[in-house]
This record gives sequence, structure tokens and C-alpha cells, in this order.
Amino acid sequence: MRDFYIKLFFIFWVLNVFGQENYSIQLPEVDYQNPMVFIQGGEFIMGSPKVEGGHFGDEGPQHRVTIAPFWMSNVEITWDLYNLFVSREIDQNQIIKDANTEVSLDVDAVSGATTPYVEMSFGMGIDNYPAICMTQLAAVKFCEWLSAMTGHFYRLPTEAEWEYAARAGSTSSYSFGDDVSELMNYAWFKGNSNDKYQKVGTKKPNDWGLHDMHGNVAEWTLDQYLPTAYSKRKKGVDNPQEKGEKIYPKVVRGGSWMDSPNRLRSAARRPSSKSWKKRDPQIPKSIWWHTDAPFVGFRVVRPLNVPSEEEQKQYWNYSD
Repeated sequence: MRDFYIKLFFIFWVLNVFGQENYSIQLPEVDYQNPMVFIQGGEFIMGSPKVEGGHFGDEGPQHRVTIAPFWMSNVEITWDLYNLFVSREIDQNQIIKDANTEVSLDVDAVSGATTPYVEMSFGMGIDNYPAICMTQLAAVKFCEWLSAMTGHFYRLPTEAEWEYAARAGSTSSYSFGDDVSELMNYAWFKGNSNDKYQKVGTKKPNDWGLHDMHGNVAEWTLDQYLPTAYSKRKKGVDNPQEKGEKIYPKVVRGGSWMDSPNRLRSAARRPSSKSWKKRDPQIPKSIWWHTDAPFVGFRVVRPLNVPSEEEQKQYWNYSD
């Protein structure tokens, strides 16, 4: 009988984890969808070896990391969707919450970003182009707003989740290997971007169906940037996240249209900086926009295992 229950548990576990499907975020009364790719959980080696071209000290030591399953948006969040958060013109269309929704939050409780004093795409394009220049706080609050609107729990990826998804099972410098010449087929970067970002999803995806993990725009993660964070993980770790209350520096991943190939490697890390607001003339400077970071955007994740309401608030940087 004991063996029967073990087998039954295993069957339900397999159906729960491996039976998940890709889907698209659909906002109420809006003709726009954002595809989400299911990423099965597993183990990988995080960081890069010292012999990797472009390796920097904060990418080591390499260590084993276990990641729980989640969905990730297959492209970076675009202005089409992000501007709905900024304008808040569809808030009245939020879904009606019931016992099956993952989030009970009312959209009226979510702080809204202020309208920027300049046009933040800087003329590079809006329709199907990645949203840029938002602070990490703004990206976090977008996730909270999206959760309230849809009833599904969304957040930024942790740094470990981001690298796991970017590698897509690879151990090389890039998801496709070590041949830098192949980067032209997978990424927009300094060598082919024509000095501007490009429409999302126009380059080849990695083996897990994710576009623009290398280049186009760099992407926010949840983690505080600590240059020595990996040194305490030598024995391996499950679902790591470097939590911190400081506004700067936070971890940005993936490299951008402005960057050289080394910054686009799967293991490459970049700290955010308050200098990204250097030309903001407002006093005090905006908590929502980085006037000097036209290279930063983000994508969202939805974990398979839904956190508690209290944990959700922590991911959205709530205080009771």
C-alpha cells in the first residue's frame, strides 16, 4: 500500500510540473498578449570559469544551483504593455477575484509611476519595442499591477533564475556556444544594432524558446548586487536570492544594444548605478525613471509554486 501511494504521489507530481503549458498574458478588454514560456526546474552551474573569454571576478566561483519551475515572458516587456501601467487607463477592467485566483490584491492599492518629463523611448520606437529607462522599483510595481489585473502572481526573476533561463541547458559563454560570430543571429548589440534598440523577438530564441536573453536591452533582476555573492555558495544552493534594502546597486543581466559581446555572456553581471539619473533635472530625482539608462528593460516570471500573500508583498517591496 505504501508503494501505491508513493507511485500516486509521483504521478501527480509529474502531471503538475511536466504537464504545464506555455500561455499568453491576456489583460481584460485589451487586444494584446504577452507569451509566457514554461521553464522546468532543475540544476545548473552558475557563473563562469576563469578561462572564459571576458570573465570577470564577480562571476565566480562557479557553483551548483537548483531552480524551482516557473514561467518566463519569452520577450522583454514592451511599451505596448508597460504604457498601460503608466497610464492606468484600464484599471477598471481588472478581473473579478475568486477562490482560484493566485492574487487577491485590488489594483487601486498599487502605486503608479509618474509620467516622465521627456519621451523615454528617445524616438527609437514604441510599437513592439522594449520598454526602457524604468527603475527597478518601477519594474517591481509593474509586476504588482499586472498581478492585480490578471489574478496571477508575477514578479521579476531572481538573478539565478535569469541565468538558468538564459543558458537553456548550455555551459558555454552564450546559449548557442562560444562562437562570437554567431551572436549576430541571436542578439542586438553594439556590432549590429544601428545605435538603437530593436523590436522584440526578431532574433533567434535560445533552446528554451526565449528571445533577446542576449542583448537588445539589459534586464532587471530582484537581487542586490554583491560582487562576492557567489563565494558563500560553494556547496550549492536552492533558489538563491540576494536580498537587500539599498536602492543601488541591483543586478542587471543580459547586456544591451549598446554593449560589446562580453557583456552579453550568460554569466555577465552588471550593477545598477545612481548615475543612471544624472541628467534628471527634477528635485528630488524621479523614483520611477532612469533618464540615462536607455539600455535597461525587464521581463517577468510567474513561479509554479505560488507564494503566500505575505511573501507576495515582500517580492513587490511592500511594507505593512
